[in-house]
Amino acid sequence: MASRGGPRAAGTDGSDFQHRERVASHYQMSVSLKSEIKKLIYTHLGIWLLLLAQMCVGHLKLLPHDQVAMPYQWEYPYLLSVLPSLLGLLSFPRNNISYLVLSMISTGLFSVAPLIYGAMEMFPMAQQLYRHGKAYRFIFGFSAVTVMYLVVVVAAQVHGWQLYYSKKLLDSWFTSTQEKKKK
Repeated sequence: MASRGGPRAAGTDGSDFQHRERVASHYQMSVSLKSEIKKLIYTHLGIWLLLLAQMCVGHLKLLPHDQVAMPYQWEYPYLLSVLPSLLGLLSFPRNNISYLVLSMISTGLFSVAPLIYGAMEMFPMAQQLYRHGKAYRFIFGFSAVTVMYLVVVVAAQVHGWQLYYSKKLLDSWFTSTQEKKKK
């Protein structure tokens, strides 16, 4: 074609390059999915930090137990849920499929499984609160079981969307890999 300010090639008005300016759809999808997953990971880290703070306050007795209850058993294994998020972040720079797959598997093991266990562990206390209106553990004046169920619901949604977007990202990376192999 022609240089920036120089003469144009004969027979062209310079607009025939438009078809070469498009970015392949799987690359566009990869960028947008990475952005969504990063937002979810940062949200997860916020939840994780709140649980860590609650556990530290409970164990170090920085506040009385009537203000911040001791943690439930499911919160301890949930602390490991930061590892899948870090693996997910490590997979992004070079589109590392192995790290993304490990992140997805360990999200199920370290994030979703403790949340399911937590919902089952807290169910009798939630049932007692609902039937009799009695709560024995509190977090700043609110029933601990209510607050923690809210945390479980939000965290389950965050991890569910994270797994969904990770699967879509994995599919887009496989599409990219398959196209490279065809060439």
